[in-house]
Amino acid sequence: MFQIGDLIVHPMHGAGVIDDVIQEKVAGKVKEYYVFKMPVGGLTLKIPTANCQAIGIRTIISEAEAEAFFAGIPALEVESNANWNKRYQENLLRLKSGNLNEVARVVKGLMRRDSRRGLSTGERKMLHSAKQIIISEIALVEGCAYQDAEERLERAVMQKPPVPQEKGARAPLGQRGVLQCCRFLKKCGKPGAPAVPRWWRRRAAPPEWAA
Repeated sequence: MFQIGDLIVHPMHGAGVIDDVIQEKVAGKVKEYYVFKMPVGGLTLKIPTANCQAIGIRTIISEAEAEAFFAGIPALEVESNANWNKRYQENLLRLKSGNLNEVARVVKGLMRRDSRRGLSTGERKMLHSAKQIIISEIALVEGCAYQDAEERLERAVMQKPPVPQEKGARAPLGQRGVLQCCRFLKKCGKPGAPAVPRWWRRRAAPPEWAA
């Protein structure tokens, strides 16, 4: 049971506040409703209190959960069905789940598809809705502007996932080290070249001629 002032999330609309709890007579029966309002856009909904669980209404996440959410977006795997109808239905189910990670998959998949092939009118509207669902919650959780939340979401979506390293593998060379290696090989990459310097041995296996 939610209370007036609670911050909640509607899976198909986003985050807002319970502005009131009212009772109305419908078909001869008195039913109780939450009056749900979104801070931006002015959307107001009446949500039957008895159907909240079925609809997927939940409380907003914490700041720590928001940070973990953004950190995990680059590694989210996205599968895109080639069939438009199937892809649309799969994404719709993800939105209805109310799970932020699933909604982020929709955003990530559609943004990638848009950059490569473009989107249909239906998928463009879905992308907008998915972004608004996430942005509205992040704005409430972190107390930031919608634009700031949107920019952070887009940065996380476009960020490449970290490359996993095998156990015992050497750390990759930094930019300066790569330049040094290239210059060294260009100068000494032939039989009879001088011994490999210590800085090379510390960073990578020496070439065969210098072993």
